[in-house]
Amino acid sequence: MTPVATSPMALPANPTLSQRFAALERGQKMRLAVGVALLVAVILAAVLMNSKTEWRVLFSGLSDKDGGAIVAQLTQMQVPYQYTEGGGAIMVPADKVHDIRLRLASQGLPKGSVTGFELMENSRFGATQFQERVNFQRGLEGELTRSIQALSSVQSARVHLALPQQNGFFREQQKPSASVLLSLYPGRILDRAQIAGIVHLVSSSVPEMKPEAVSIVDDTGKLLSQSPDGAAGQEGIDTQQLKYVQQIEAQYRQRILDILEPVVGKGNIQAQVTADVDFSQSEQTSETHTPNQAPDTGAVRSQQTLESTNPGPAGPTGIPGAVSNQPPGPNAAPINAAAQPLAPGVPQSLAQAQGQGAAPLSTRKESIVNYEVDKTVRVVRAARGAIRRLSAAVVVNQRTQADARGNVAPVPLTQQQVDQMTALVRESIGFNGDRGDSVNLMNAPFVVDAKEDESLAFWQQPAVQELARDLAWPVGAVLLALAVLFGVVRPVLKAMQAPPKPQFSALLDDDLELGLAEPVKKGPRVQERQLEEARKLARENPAAVAGIVKAWIGSNKDEMALLPQNPNAVVN
Repeated sequence: MTPVATSPMALPANPTLSQRFAALERGQKMRLAVGVALLVAVILAAVLMNSKTEWRVLFSGLSDKDGGAIVAQLTQMQVPYQYTEGGGAIMVPADKVHDIRLRLASQGLPKGSVTGFELMENSRFGATQFQERVNFQRGLEGELTRSIQALSSVQSARVHLALPQQNGFFREQQKPSASVLLSLYPGRILDRAQIAGIVHLVSSSVPEMKPEAVSIVDDTGKLLSQSPDGAAGQEGIDTQQLKYVQQIEAQYRQRILDILEPVVGKGNIQAQVTADVDFSQSEQTSETHTPNQAPDTGAVRSQQTLESTNPGPAGPTGIPGAVSNQPPGPNAAPINAAAQPLAPGVPQSLAQAQGQGAAPLSTRKESIVNYEVDKTVRVVRAARGAIRRLSAAVVVNQRTQADARGNVAPVPLTQQQVDQMTALVRESIGFNGDRGDSVNLMNAPFVVDAKEDESLAFWQQPAVQELARDLAWPVGAVLLALAVLFGVVRPVLKAMQAPPKPQFSALLDDDLELGLAEPVKKGPRVQERQLEEARKLARENPAAVAGIVKAWIGSNKDEMALLPQNPNAVVN
C-alpha cells in the first residue's frame, strides 16, 4: 500500500496565536521572524535618531580668557558641552541655548577682548597725565572697534589712533589720524558707501580729524579707503568713474534700440556705444579791456589840479652911471605921494613893474584826471565728466523673404534704408562732428546659435539635491518599514488567520504521494478538475481511497464534516 503523506496539524475552532504559529510551515516561520526583526530594527533606528542630542553653537570666536570662564561656568551649572573641530566654538544642547545665554549674560559673560571707556572707571589714584591720556585713547579705540564690529559684514576690527599732543607754542599743529584693520566674514564684501560710512564714523569721533586722514585696510592688506575727491586707489582706477562711463554708454545704447527696434523688430539689432569722458578739472581765467573812450563819456576815478606863479629875476633900473649905483631912497607913503597919471593903454601892474624895474611873471598850471578802465574778468571752470567723443557701432539683421518655391532667404537693406537708419542713430545720440563723433551701421545676417540649453535639469539643481539628501534617510526608513510590513508580516498573518485547508483537497494536491501522472494545474475551474481526478483515482485504486478515509476517521473526527455527505459524489 502506498504510504500516505501526513497533513499539517489541524487547528481547533478558536486557535490561539501560538497554535497558529505552530501550524505554519518552516519557510513561513522564517519569513515571519526576518520581517519582525527588520521592523524592530527600523523602529529602534528611528527612536535612536529622534533621541540623539542636537548640538548648537553657544558662542564662537571667543578669546582664551572668555572661553575658560564660560567653560567653568557651564561645568558649575552641570550643562553638557563640547567643542567644534579646531576649538573655535562652544556647543551645547539645542534646547538650552537661549537659557544658557541669558544666564551667562546675567554674569557678564562673555566680557569680550575689546575694552572701552570702562578703563576710565578703574583709574588708579595718583595716575599721571600721560597714563590718563593713554587710557583715554585706548578707551576711544575700543568704543570705535565695538561700533565697527556691529556691522553685519565685519567679523572683527582693530582701530589705531594717532592723537598728537596739542601745544599752544607751535604755529602749525599736527592733525590726528586713524588706521582701521577689518576682518570680514567669508564671502562678505564692503561697498563704497559702507567704507565711506566707516571713514566718517571714525573721523567724526575724533576732534579735528579729517576724513582723508583715515585709512582702512582689510585682512589681506588691501587698501579699501579712498580720498573724498575721488582719487584713484591702488589700482589707479576709480570705480565711480567707470560706473559713470558705463551708465552713459548704456543710456545711449538704449536710445538706439528704442528708435530702431520698432522698425527692424526686437532681437534684430545689436548696438554698442563707446564714450570718451574727460574727468580732468580745468579752470580758465580771461581779462578783457575795452578801447579808450572820450573824456566826457568815461567815468572819472580821480582828478588832481596844480597851479603855480613865480616872479622872474630883477633887472637893472635907472640911468646908467654913478647915481644908479647908489641905494634907493626911502619910498614915500602912497597916501602922501602924488598920483601920476598913466599913459593910455598901459596896465597899472605893468607900469608899476616898469617903474620898479621888475621882470615879467612865470605861471604854471597842471591838471591830472584818472578815468575808470572798463574790463571784463571771466573765470570758466570746466565740468568734470564732459563727453569728449562718442563712437557707436550698430548691426542690423537682414530681412527674410520667401521666394516662389517657398525657400526663405535673407534680403539686405537698400542703401537708402541704411542711410536713413544711420541718420536716426546720429540724431538719437546727439551726433557732433566737431568733437569727432562717429557712427557705423552695418546690415548683415545674424547667425542662429543652435547650441542646446545648458541649464541644469530639475533633479541636478543644488537645492533639489540637498533636499533629496535630507529626506533620503526618513523616506528610506518608511519605505523599508512598509516593505517589511506588507511583504513579509502581512502575508504571514494572513496565513495564520486563514481557515485550515480541507484534507481531501490536500490529498488531491499531493500528486506525488498518490501517484498522479502529472501535477494538477490550477485554474478557473480547479474544483471540477479535482473532482474528476478523485473519481478516476477511486475507480483505479479503491483500496487506497478506503485507507485514506479510515485514516481520516481515526485521526480526527472533526474533519469528517469537510467530506461530502453523499459518498457517490466522489466514487461515482
